[in-house]
Amino acid sequence: MRSLFKITGLLLLVLGACQRSIYNTPKTRAVSIKRLIPPEGMAYIPSGTFLYKMFSDDNKSEERTVSVSAFFIDKTEVNNKQYQAFVNWVADSVAVTDYLHDDSFFLPATGATVGVGNKEIRLIDWSKINKISPLWKKAPMEIKEKLAPMMTMINGARVPNPALLKYRFYYVRMDGINNNEYVADSVEVYPHEAVWSADFPNAQMTVMDANYFTNKIYQYNPVVGVSWKQARAYADWRGTQLKLMIKNNPNLRNFKLSFSLPTEAQWEFAAEAKTNPDDTVDRTVKTTIDKKTGKEQLSLNFKQGEGMYASDGSTFTLPVTSYTPNAFGIYNMAGNVSEWTLDAFSPSASQLVNDLNPALLYDATSKDAPLMRRKVVRGGSWKDNGEMLNTDTRSYEDQDAAHSYIGFRCVMAAFELTGEQVKTRKYTKK
Repeated sequence: MRSLFKITGLLLLVLGACQRSIYNTPKTRAVSIKRLIPPEGMAYIPSGTFLYKMFSDDNKSEERTVSVSAFFIDKTEVNNKQYQAFVNWVADSVAVTDYLHDDSFFLPATGATVGVGNKEIRLIDWSKINKISPLWKKAPMEIKEKLAPMMTMINGARVPNPALLKYRFYYVRMDGINNNEYVADSVEVYPHEAVWSADFPNAQMTVMDANYFTNKIYQYNPVVGVSWKQARAYADWRGTQLKLMIKNNPNLRNFKLSFSLPTEAQWEFAAEAKTNPDDTVDRTVKTTIDKKTGKEQLSLNFKQGEGMYASDGSTFTLPVTSYTPNAFGIYNMAGNVSEWTLDAFSPSASQLVNDLNPALLYDATSKDAPLMRRKVVRGGSWKDNGEMLNTDTRSYEDQDAAHSYIGFRCVMAAFELTGEQVKTRKYTKK
C-alpha cells in the first residue's frame, strides 16, 4: 500500500509539473533577419514608420506619418518567364478540363461536390501534367491533336487562343459598403502583345509586339501588356503554388499566407528602403563609375531627355536584375517599368486611409464609372522622365488598361521579428 502511495504521489508531481509548464513563459530573444529564410526571390521588409508622401498632378505633395507591418516583397519585377508559367498553367487546366476528358489526368474522386447542382469536384494531377507541360507544346502528338480546337495563329506561331485562357478565382470584394462579400472573377491571362505599337503610334514597334513576351531573349525582362486585373490574378495563382514553395521552409510552412499586389504604402516604404523617418540618406544607387573610363554612368532605366532613351544602357526594358538593388535588396523600384499597386486612385488618398497599414481599396465592376476604375501606378519607367522616378510620384491607369511600360511585383504579409530593443533583460537599479 505504501508503494502505491509513492507511485500516486510521483504521478501527481509529474502532472503538476506539466500543468505549471504552460505558465513558464520563455524569455524574449532577439532574432536576426539573417536567420529568416524568405520565399524564393523575395526580400523581408521589417515593420517601420515613414513619411507617406504623394505627389499629385497639381504639383502638390501630401505628407503623413504612417506605419507598415512586416512583409515580403519580390526582389524583382515579375518577368516574362514567370508570367509564362502562369499562362501555361491556365492553358493546361483548360486543356485537361475542356478538351482532353481523360480521367488519367485527374486525382482519384473524393465525392466532394460544389454549387447548386452538386457538380463533382475533380482535381488535376499536376504531378503527371508537369512532366509534359505545357501540353500544347510538349505533349505526345495524340494529345496535341485533341487540343487543335483550342489553338490559333499569333505572330506566325501556333499558340493557345488567348480568349480561352481564363483564370477563375474568388476574393473578398471591397466596395466601401459590403466589404465581406466573396465574389468570383474570371480573367483572361494572356498579355496584350501589341501594346508596343499601340503606345507608340507612328513608330516601328512591330518587332517588339511579335517577340517581347515569347522570345527567350526577353525571358528575364519584366512582363508588360498586363492589366491590373491580370496582375491580381497572377498574384492569386501564385498563392495556390505557395504550399509547394515553402513546404521545406521552417520559418513559413506553418503560417497562413497569401500573395497580393503591394499596397501603395508598402511600395513606397520598400522603394525608399528606410526604417527611420528621419533618415535623409538616399538608399537607391542612381549612378556608378565605369571601371574602364572612370566616368559616371546611369544606373536607372528612364528617358533622359527628348529622344534620349539609350544613355542608361538600353532603349526599352532591361532584365529585372539589372543595376544595383536598393538597401533592402530590391531591384528597379525606380525605372525599367512602372508598377501596379493594389490601391484605388484618389488625389486625397493619404487623408482617407488609416495611419497603420494604409490602403485605399475599391473593387470596381465593369458598370462603374471610369473614375472608380483607376488604380495607382508607381515607380516610373523606361519611357518616363526623371521626375516620375521619385518615390512620392504617383499616376494611375484604368484597371483594364495594359501598356508596354507597366509591370508589377508581388508582396506577402510577414511576421515581425523581435529585435534587441525588446529582448528580456535583468532589472538593474539605477
